[in-house]
Amino acid sequence: MKDGLSQIIINVEAQKDEPQRYGILNRAVFYVSRLISSQKERDFENTEYDDIKRVYSIWVCMNMEENSLSHIHLVKDDLVGYHDWRGKLDLFNIVMIGLARKLPKQGEQYELHRLLGALFAEGLTAGERLNIIKEEYDIPIEQTIEQEVDVMCNLSQGIKETGIAEGRAEEIIETGYEFGLSEQDILERLQKKLSISLQKAQEYLLMFGKRTV
Repeated sequence: MKDGLSQIIINVEAQKDEPQRYGILNRAVFYVSRLISSQKERDFENTEYDDIKRVYSIWVCMNMEENSLSHIHLVKDDLVGYHDWRGKLDLFNIVMIGLARKLPKQGEQYELHRLLGALFAEGLTAGERLNIIKEEYDIPIEQTIEQEVDVMCNLSQGIKETGIAEGRAEEIIETGYEFGLSEQDILERLQKKLSISLQKAQEYLLMFGKRTV
């Protein structure tokens, strides 16, 4: 804390669903660890570890079976004796938000999920989304808000399309390895079948290739 202000770092990730090829919590732990370690020599120097900023990695997973909210963080278990170790346990935070496919009904328990659902859920018009935001959450609707809602709608569609493309890329790569194709041949198949650049094909191969070898 400097000048009486508490500083935090927030990372937000949106997923079309919970990934099946790896544990999403493992990825979240990696992200939080990287956000903490990257502060060295940027936000604090040498051994000034008390200047580490609190980190939150927030994950929004859509198309889940039910709405959920989890906070994963550090806890202290005293196994033998007791000592009040100096330091902060609240530096490491992961927040997992599961959004069900269907927009939840109004209610205090699902206030956050309904607001996020108004932005991300499929099947809602821009007008319906704006009405929920204005009438239920008393958020003034200005032109900038309308533009941001349009952006969020496009983001939701983009996340869905990205997930579909990744699924197709993974299938092409797995099939290529099964048939003994070289990585160059697989890259060419990715470019041709997905109409993508060589750079994007290389990203997919890096993402899925090592796992399938």
